[in-house]
Amino acid sequence: MAKTEENLKAAFAGESQANRRYLAFARKAEEEGYTQVAKLFKAAAEAETVHALNHLRITGQIKSTLENLEAAVSGETSEFKEMYPEYIATAKQEGNKQAAWSFNVANQVEQIHAKMFRKAIDALKNKKSMEQVDYYVCSVCGNIVEGSPPDVCPICGAPKEKFFKAT
Repeated sequence: MAKTEENLKAAFAGESQANRRYLAFARKAEEEGYTQVAKLFKAAAEAETVHALNHLRITGQIKSTLENLEAAVSGETSEFKEMYPEYIATAKQEGNKQAAWSFNVANQVEQIHAKMFRKAIDALKNKKSMEQVDYYVCSVCGNIVEGSPPDVCPICGAPKEKFFKAT
């Protein structure tokens, strides 16, 4: 791989992480009543997204929707079959219960993501329209459900109020 391509991939990862970090910082600023600081962090997060998407586009990793779905299934499957089981075992071995919990719920949710992506692949391959549904995300564990949120999240036990509608 050429050095520039490696740099683009590294820059994409860095910009993506900065986006998430700044959004977390914005939430904290809002909690502490610093609305203008929160706005600044959100603006910076959006700028980092622009950078990340530019880098990703240039690497050629954005393909057809079908190819993108297949890549998503592959990534999610790798996470729940390989990455998270190893991370969970290490966190347990080190006695880090919070990390083990975080890895465990993520592992369970990645399986749901893969299943949803596979459902979309099937619809595309069979030239069928996907059912028009809203998606709701659990703000505690990241679980995604179709239609309407359950009374209790089946992954983490969070109440219905912890779900938000994905836009």
